[in-house]
Amino acid sequence: MEKQMRRALRVLAFGAVFGGGYLFATVTQPVAQAQVGDLGKKAMDAAGSQGGALGSVTELGQSIVEMREHVTALSENLDKLDKIKAALGGG
Repeated sequence: MEKQMRRALRVLAFGAVFGGGYLFATVTQPVAQAQVGDLGKKAMDAAGSQGGALGSVTELGQSIVEMREHVTALSENLDKLDKIKAALGGG
């Protein structure tokens, strides 16, 4: 019985230390974010101004990025509308 109690306390202590470390790490560690957005946009603008095939591909890439941004914004708006609908009792 004493062996089981020691083992249970050891497992509990291990879990508490792991949980505390995980919580501390998630609270204190900043989120990594890439800060090259402007740099990439400037490079694409420079490539697009050259014309030819490279310019066409660059323009297509810029259009795709813009479309993705619009779709993301629309998705966020739909999520907000769903929350409002649920709050009003619509489902």
